[in-house]
Amino acid sequence: MNRKGLYFVIALALGGMGAVHAQDSASSPSYDGRWYIAPTVGGYYNDTDRNTNSRQFYYGLGVGRFIAPNTSIDLFIDRTKRDLDNNGGTWANNNYGVTARFYYGDWNAWRPYALVGVMGSYHRNPMDKGWSPAAELGGGVSKTVTDSTDIRVEAGYRYDWDDKSNVAKNGYGDWFLGLSIVSRFGEPAAAPAAVAPVAPVAPDCSKQFRNGVNLCDNKCPDLPEGTIVGPDGCPQKVVIDLRGVNFKFDRPKVGEKDIKKALAEPTADSVAILDQAVDTLQRYPQVKVSVAGYTDSVGKDAYNQSLSERRAKIVYDYLTAHGIAASRLEGPIGHGKNDPIDSNDTDSGRARNRRTELQVQQ
Repeated sequence: MNRKGLYFVIALALGGMGAVHAQDSASSPSYDGRWYIAPTVGGYYNDTDRNTNSRQFYYGLGVGRFIAPNTSIDLFIDRTKRDLDNNGGTWANNNYGVTARFYYGDWNAWRPYALVGVMGSYHRNPMDKGWSPAAELGGGVSKTVTDSTDIRVEAGYRYDWDDKSNVAKNGYGDWFLGLSIVSRFGEPAAAPAAVAPVAPVAPDCSKQFRNGVNLCDNKCPDLPEGTIVGPDGCPQKVVIDLRGVNFKFDRPKVGEKDIKKALAEPTADSVAILDQAVDTLQRYPQVKVSVAGYTDSVGKDAYNQSLSERRAKIVYDYLTAHGIAASRLEGPIGHGKNDPIDSNDTDSGRARNRRTELQVQQ
């Protein structure tokens, strides 16, 4: 083969190595980095310029290891001896060199690869004996068959810059085909131990609270500070029913403004409860409430509806007069005789149903 053929093979090999390197950089699988030996047998298709028989066996031995998941390096020696045409003796070559192989694909699958090697070739024939540089390019396929054994089949082209055996020739190119059994030394490396996850640091339950609930018991720790919550730290529907703020029967009258005249005796007790509600709303400025009024069941529905609205309105006015912004109050809303909290069959039950509630809006 002439040098143009060699250059073409070089271009193909470089392109293959580039693809393999791209695959190698895209992933990082585990690999077996043990040293191995690789006995090899194969055959040559000899350069016709050698004037030898066209085909000849060769044999050799490699020693190497993988240096990356998809890259191996072998040091090798091999030998062949060719019969010269016309019974003119033999032409032997002993080669000593290093070869890099660049693999593609999963470790346990059939893995195609490209190879490139350099060597020193010692030739011995009737015309000359001595050293010359040589190089090889090629490709092959490899398969792992056990934990410690691979097989490799490869083919390629070797070029020997021997210009002494025949002064009219400046090098020889030979095709080759080889089979290797790769045997690794020692026990396979143990799989890396799984890294135990780091346990999260437990919060200091004696110091960390959210909305007044210890973080160890708080199931909703991300709620804004100041949210009204239950014992588990999650939002809780709160009704400020103003129990104890009792209204006289059929009060307030239409147009009545003074809440004290509408409240049952003792009036001071009911006012104290209203003032406590004002204080709670002032301490939680983010809280909004609906102001709702209710009646007992005595009287017609339409009248009770109007009466419940007047009760809600007079409490609404009391809150705004004591500094609670109207924007925080929804209503006033009347519910008439609906939603009683006690029996309407007794005086005490009806008295409890004549009420107002502050219903917190979450």
